Amino acid sequence: MNSVWLYSLISVFLVSLVSFIGAFTLAIKKKKLQKILIYLISFSAGALFGDAFIHILPEVVKKNGFGLDISFSLLFGIFLFFILEKIVHYQHYHCEGNHCDIKPRKIHSFAYVNLFGGGLHNFIDGIIIAVSYLANIQIGIATTLAVILHEIPHELGDFGILVHGGFTRAKALLVNFLSALIAVVGTILALWLNNAAEQIASFLLPLAAGGFIYIAGSDLIPELHKEAGKGALLQTIFFILGIAIMAILLILG
Repeated sequence: MNSVWLYSLISVFLVSLVSFIGAFTLAIKKKKLQKILIYLISFSAGALFGDAFIHILPEVVKKNGFGLDISFSLLFGIFLFFILEKIVHYQHYHCEGNHCDIKPRKIHSFAYVNLFGGGLHNFIDGIIIAVSYLANIQIGIATTLAVILHEIPHELGDFGILVHGGFTRAKALLVNFLSALIAVVGTILALWLNNAAEQIASFLLPLAAGGFIYIAGSDLIPELHKEAGKGALLQTIFFILGIAIMAILLILG
């Protein structure tokens, strides 16, 4: 059992380090990065839709079948992220009668919402890695490699969203890594709960899918429409690329 804990914690920490993939952009000049960011946003929107519809939901249906419980969990995920963004907006923009108090804010609400979604996703990844190691060490290693491959495009997209949302590149790397470390919490909880971990994951997976659908559809696509006249074809290509990579990862897995 001690070896399962050791393998699980090492694996989840390695997965968390993938969040630093955005460091490759540090060598790119700020003006050039601003031009690239809209395509990262487009890529991330495709990757989030692909993750929800190609990876998460089919996995849940395969294990539990498709019933109203899945539908309600999915809808609850969308509702939860809607409420979360409303709260963030309220903190920035509050009206009483005819008077509106607008507080200065450089960070867009969708950046914070995406951090929450990423943290939930990482928490689930931690549970999945732990459950895999509880089954078998070899299965755990294979699952870890699959999660790392899956996280590379996901973390790159998250980094782009954070920078586009107003974070500096250094701060985006830091908060993205802290969000990734939530996977460690998921792993520890799953190892502690053991048999109950799979049931928790079954509930959280469709909830996370709902969150990804909300972020991509409500926050990212409107951002792309703001830049509709600038590189619309490239935006479309990167959007399709995000979906395609998620499909390829499924085939390779």
